Amino acid sequence: MFEAIMDEEERGQVGIGTLIVFIAMVLVAAIAAGVLINTAGFLQTQAEATGEESTSQVSDRIQVVSQSGNVTDLNGSQGVDEIDFVVAKAPGAGSIDLNQTSVELIGAGGQQTFQLDEIGGSVTIFTDPSTTDVVLTDSSDRAEINVDLSDGSVGYGNISAGERLSVTFTTSSGATTTSEIRVPTTLTKDQTSVRL
Repeated sequence: MFEAIMDEEERGQVGIGTLIVFIAMVLVAAIAAGVLINTAGFLQTQAEATGEESTSQVSDRIQVVSQSGNVTDLNGSQGVDEIDFVVAKAPGAGSIDLNQTSVELIGAGGQQTFQLDEIGGSVTIFTDPSTTDVVLTDSSDRAEINVDLSDGSVGYGNISAGERLSVTFTTSSGATTTSEIRVPTTLTKDQTSVRL
């Protein structure tokens, strides 16, 4: 089966052929490894970005601390024409820019959506009311959001006694917070505000 190669010249050619095949296999393996390493790096980067975005979408939301309404006369009966929300960032949330937050109102008066920066001057940070920077950065930060329901940029209309309104805040990362507003069925002319 094996023949002894007596000719020295033929023995060298067999060794060079084997060496060429070996080098070719090493080169193919190196190229394949390079492609795999690049693909793995790309997938790792993409997975990290997706994880960060998913975490932000869940945790970067605001929390409604309190809500109250301004009671006013609506054609002989009492109703609410403005709503004040006091908000804070939820536990575990990063910095939240309220100018990049949208609000959706759904109730008997229909559905309206607007950005908080569209109702200029009605969002203030309690820690520094003079600032135009309305970003919640610390867990102790509180901001007041005043929504004038009859304002043109909001365009919802007043809420009568006994009505309900669903308010959804959506931050720039996509995290949502929904708050239900129920106006009491009995409002008197002596009231100027009511807790909702």
